[in-house]
Amino acid sequence: MSAIMSEKSKAEPASNVVNSLRALRMAKGLSQGQLADGALITRQAVCAIEADQYLPTTAVALRLASVLGCHVEDIFSLKTTGELIEGDWVWGGLPVSAVQPRTRVKVAKVEDRFVVRPVAALGEILNYTVPADGLIIGKVGSGPRSAKSDRRVLVRLLRERQIVEREIAVAGCDPAINLASEYLHRHKDTYTVVGWSMGSAAALEALKRREVHMAGLHILDAKTGESNLPYLRRHLQGDDYIVVTFAAWEEGLLVRAGNPKRIRAVDDLLRPNVVLVNREEGAAARMLLDQRLEALGADRTHVKGYGVTVSSHFEVARHIAEGHGDVGIGVRSAAQIFGLDFVPLQQARYDLVLPKRYLSSHPGLSHLLDAIASRQFRTEVEALGGYDMTETGKVRSLRVG
Repeated sequence: MSAIMSEKSKAEPASNVVNSLRALRMAKGLSQGQLADGALITRQAVCAIEADQYLPTTAVALRLASVLGCHVEDIFSLKTTGELIEGDWVWGGLPVSAVQPRTRVKVAKVEDRFVVRPVAALGEILNYTVPADGLIIGKVGSGPRSAKSDRRVLVRLLRERQIVEREIAVAGCDPAINLASEYLHRHKDTYTVVGWSMGSAAALEALKRREVHMAGLHILDAKTGESNLPYLRRHLQGDDYIVVTFAAWEEGLLVRAGNPKRIRAVDDLLRPNVVLVNREEGAAARMLLDQRLEALGADRTHVKGYGVTVSSHFEVARHIAEGHGDVGIGVRSAAQIFGLDFVPLQQARYDLVLPKRYLSSHPGLSHLLDAIASRQFRTEVEALGGYDMTETGKVRSLRVG
């Protein structure tokens, strides 16, 4: 027994410990001397610890954590608990300066950098069902000596880095993309998909900023009646993009069950007793509404509730179902989920766009496109209602000719 106890009580080899002291010190903008003074040790001791020449005592580790404003396990952790990485905070709902330590985050590698978003941004339900990839440790360059003002954060991974690097980030407003993650996982179990809810214009801008691998949009051109391609031709330079159809769906007016206010067309939104639940600027639903109001020669300020916006089709439907409005622009599937009536206005195509080079640099993207084109996936999405998957997987020509 004594032999077993002595074996188990041996000090952990330094090779088994992830040492993040130097990264955390630099993130705070501290010199080795400043850290040493605060922790009541010598600068040479700090230098030796950072060089993995020895592990500090418990008391010294606690003082180092106190100076750095973090937990001891943020500085020293076993390699099995995940490594420390730097990434770009890309969620506009919260400035990086307000990000709290230990915030649960999703991490995706887009080209040569990691992008970081909070799990909570997925919504109140997915926040409790989607596992985090890591926890925020702090902001890079937050110390008084740092001249950095970017959005870099330190993240302690909760999963293996190789798995995190296989994650696919998709921006758009169709939640059905999250179903594709399950189909992808069945055949390629090391890849996952995370869908970030954004309007069409915002999704495309996120793609151009290299914050996601793929963007979804459904913008019908008022002049030509063509979906997405005219908009993409105006906003994308070059031909280094591939456009693949996800689905066609019906867009229209979401109204309360039974349609008690007899809303039949966009001009009914001008009635003083009708309250709109609007989408944010840049959303395709907002563009459709503005086009119809402009065609009527109507002043949008006369639409009650025009300035009150939400960020997804589901949020529009939820607000109407809860009695916070009478009508909104959205898709039939959202109306069906919340038990609302639906007045169709048009059919539009929802396309996915991604840089061609990503297909070779991230093999999971090809697997994802195969998954959404599969018969099983198309059958299940059509069962949601309001989807036409006839052309799913069809590649569109971005450039004329």
